[in-house]
Amino acid sequence: MNSRTGILDRLRAKVARGKVIVGAGAGTGLSAKCVEQGGVDLIVIYNSGRFRMAGRGSLAGMMPYGDANGIVVEMASEVLPVVQRTPVLAGVCGTDPFRLMPVFLDQLKAMGFAGVQNFPTVGLIDGTFRQNLEETGMGFDLEVEMIRLARQRDLLTSPYCFDPDSARAMAQAGADILVPHLGLTTKGSIGATTAVPLDEAPGLVQAMNDAAKDVNPDILVLCHGGPIAEPEDAEYVLAHTRGVVGFYGASSMERLPTEVAITENTRRFTSLTIG
Repeated sequence: MNSRTGILDRLRAKVARGKVIVGAGAGTGLSAKCVEQGGVDLIVIYNSGRFRMAGRGSLAGMMPYGDANGIVVEMASEVLPVVQRTPVLAGVCGTDPFRLMPVFLDQLKAMGFAGVQNFPTVGLIDGTFRQNLEETGMGFDLEVEMIRLARQRDLLTSPYCFDPDSARAMAQAGADILVPHLGLTTKGSIGATTAVPLDEAPGLVQAMNDAAKDVNPDILVLCHGGPIAEPEDAEYVLAHTRGVVGFYGASSMERLPTEVAITENTRRFTSLTIG
């Protein structure tokens, strides 16, 4: 049952058994099929998944290379029909000035999405540009409002946050699952090389976890991004935090494994000899 309450009941029961919640981004139908077969708990699709699996960096999803919300609708026709059991969430650009957000959220729910996440997000932007976005009506508060509207529609809400203030705001808006975001994922052919060190990640995640739980003690918190690229990285962060119950991977779940598998399999063929 992929109702909001049904999903949350299953996730909380899993945590009670001492198991980790795992969410995965999917940029293709094949990625979605594979992560479901691997036992993932949640699948999220958003425009960066398409760019990532086309060999471009995930931050292409933050650039004017396409209509982010339109791309999610297109991707739905590829992903939703092949996912059998796992709840699928839509990445929603909450700052999109050309969408009537209540109408768009109703559309996503009618299409079969179980919930939403805020992506593309201005939370990844800093400096003067970020300040100018806030000053001209395209700020993070619109993403918080999108989450509030989604919660009103009984959609599962799993927003990104970037610091204790944004964590607190998303919890107040009714977030069910909060995802502290540590930036572009490292490693691989198109991964970032600039990120917070792994040993600093637990403290940053913990601060966001604690801020959110001051508002809602029942909120579920998953770590994501930056130096948390491999299963061992996620294990390290989970071992050095309190109350963080899982990991959400995008590049970690589809780009990095694909790069390794295709490259190594090709090498097996190209190493063959005649006779």
